[in-house]
Amino acid sequence: MHDFSGAFRLALELITSGDSTLVEIVLLSLRVSLSAVGIACLIGLPLGAAIAITRFRGRGATIVLLNTLMGLPPVTVGLLLYVLLSNAGPLGILSLLYTPTAMIIAQAVLVTPIIAALARQVIEDLHAEYDEQLRSLGVGKMQS
Repeated sequence: MHDFSGAFRLALELITSGDSTLVEIVLLSLRVSLSAVGIACLIGLPLGAAIAITRFRGRGATIVLLNTLMGLPPVTVGLLLYVLLSNAGPLGILSLLYTPTAMIIAQAVLVTPIIAALARQVIEDLHAEYDEQLRSLGVGKMQS
């Protein structure tokens, strides 16, 4: 197996044979990713909506911060979580280091700014387009 064709052949055999170890790894990966995206949506969508429809002091800086966090390097998130979750860290007592829960936290931290920024942009555009029409239909400010 000194060439790529041998590696691809072996990978295809593992996939088609339904190797239990491979299936377990794929299911864990799906569980971690779907959980992280779900958590990120629970945080990011309301955050993006709130930023989109409210005007407050520092809104521009908040949008810039949100856009900046979209480019957060995964290595940085990993190092910060390692420091927090290691035995010597403040959350070390939870023993989460090297667990699927830690992977979910890391992925959620990476995905939340992306979801929040995209939600903010879409909701802001829709709010600007339909706000006047909604007001004429009697929809209150908090409902629109």
